[in-house]
Amino acid sequence: MIVLLGILVVVAGFATRRNPLLVVGVAGVLTGLLGGMSPLKVLEAFGTGFASSRSVTVFAVALPVIGLLERHGLQEQARTLMNRLARASAGRVLAVYLVFRQLSAAFGLTGLGGPAQAVRPMVVPMAEAAAERRHGTLTDRARERLRSFAASADNVGLFFGEDCFLAVGSILLITGFVNATYHADLEPVQLALWAIPTAVCATLIHGARLLRLDHTLARDLSAPAGRATAAVRIEEPSK
Repeated sequence: MIVLLGILVVVAGFATRRNPLLVVGVAGVLTGLLGGMSPLKVLEAFGTGFASSRSVTVFAVALPVIGLLERHGLQEQARTLMNRLARASAGRVLAVYLVFRQLSAAFGLTGLGGPAQAVRPMVVPMAEAAAERRHGTLTDRARERLRSFAASADNVGLFFGEDCFLAVGSILLITGFVNATYHADLEPVQLALWAIPTAVCATLIHGARLLRLDHTLARDLSAPAGRATAAVRIEEPSK
């Protein structure tokens, strides 16, 4: 039971808002030492896990490329594109990205989007430009709301779309566990087909929320103006 102290370290670290990488690293070292592993074995376990999960280190290559693209005007080009599309709105831009993200994930192309690769450098500037053209200058609250909805479009699209792909890790894990535990004859294609209705429902529900975002932004941005006008009228001296 003493080995489970590593879980307490994780909970305490996240509760106090420490650096997640540092918290997980300390918890892993502590768990290994309490489990009877030598420091060399703990270091070897970290190295083995790092080498077997190379996809985790893709950001080390992607981030410098994205930084160079942003330095050479990627966000400005995204805003210029939105200014040319008169009918584009923030909600419509995010809804289109949701459908694109889900369809690409359904075909196994999970690397075509992502918070660092697509949302921050392209999707958010496009949505902000569309919102500014319709509603004027955005407040900090409206900008944060817009960015959170952009991140949610990426997460929902990926989460519900990748389960429609046969060779995704979650599908293979479920089929392997069910077949080994319950001696069933479950095929990955069966799970993928049953995931399609769920993905469609997720697209409809979250797509509706994204389309309603335009009305929410219009309401939030018009409220400060209305309060300012009322305040001016109150301050006017009565004749």
